[in-house]
Amino acid sequence: MSIPTEPIGSIPRPEALIEATSTRDHMDPALDALYDEAIKDTIERFEATGSPVITDGEQRKYHNFWTYCVHGLPNMAPDGFKIPFTAGHVRRMPRLISGPFRYRVRASCYLEIAQRYARVPLKQAVISPSALSLLYPAEGIQGYSRDEFIDDLLTEHETEVRGCLESGAHKVQIDFTEGRLAIKVDPTGDLLTSFIDLNNLALSRFSVAERARLGVHTCPGGDRDSTHSADVDYAELLPSLFQLKVGSFYIALAGERDRPRILKVIREHLRPDCRVFVGVVSPIDPRVETPEEVRDRVLEAAAYIPVAQLGTTDDCGFSPFSDDTSTSRDTAFAKIRSRVIGTGLAAKILGVDDG
Repeated sequence: MSIPTEPIGSIPRPEALIEATSTRDHMDPALDALYDEAIKDTIERFEATGSPVITDGEQRKYHNFWTYCVHGLPNMAPDGFKIPFTAGHVRRMPRLISGPFRYRVRASCYLEIAQRYARVPLKQAVISPSALSLLYPAEGIQGYSRDEFIDDLLTEHETEVRGCLESGAHKVQIDFTEGRLAIKVDPTGDLLTSFIDLNNLALSRFSVAERARLGVHTCPGGDRDSTHSADVDYAELLPSLFQLKVGSFYIALAGERDRPRILKVIREHLRPDCRVFVGVVSPIDPRVETPEEVRDRVLEAAAYIPVAQLGTTDDCGFSPFSDDTSTSRDTAFAKIRSRVIGTGLAAKILGVDDG
């Protein structure tokens, strides 16, 4: 046994790719060579860190991790749900203006391209149904009810996840960064409860064996070295989070001010049939953590979480929004390398190193 370590997903895109996608449709075949070059380089550098599980860095996932699957659809308007960040900027979701709801692209296609280059297991991140539920306007859509939308949404999500599993994804990670944000938007907790219920409706479509390969990621957001909900107490989210029917939880922790308090909450609510991957490096911190710092964070977590249920990860993707250049590719891979080495150092101390 060892302590597994996995990334979350995104890596900053090369400047040439960012410039090219800013002026044309992201699915233009003329961009394929740039995408392939970025994916190949990302995978080579990922593997060089020693990471036992990698991603394609979300190099083709445009415009962001949240709405990549619907970006560019004709039945979307640009004036949807607002996401304000502490850096002062606002990201905005599109708004569905007519039915039916369908994905334009599914994440399984990203996985299949990455498999051409990767020599180690690949995980694939997908967006949660709860995040996409915010596309539907509060005033409704004439001739297309919210119930009809939810049925279509669940079908599209299930199809995407099944496609990734069937294509051989090591894990399928459901991004749920809206968890803490839901509490900020609605302090009563009703919105969070509705999100958990909706996501569990989707997860109930999978078998126990399939759900063992599914995970959920939560963080306070990460964009331009800022967050959207770090001011929300984690303790208000975590009890609900562990109600989700998945085998793995990826929980941002490195950026938290009081990690022991959060670890106590995790210990209290952790189910015996799942694993928690705690964040040990912070993508929005420009400083590269040392392997020794990572080691100490793993040992800290091991004091609260059984080692057999412990894993490590990054707090968030390094560039969830494709135009974010606040972190360099070199910094991202340096942090990942520290995560891998530091996790190994902790495993040796804890006596669970396979080597």
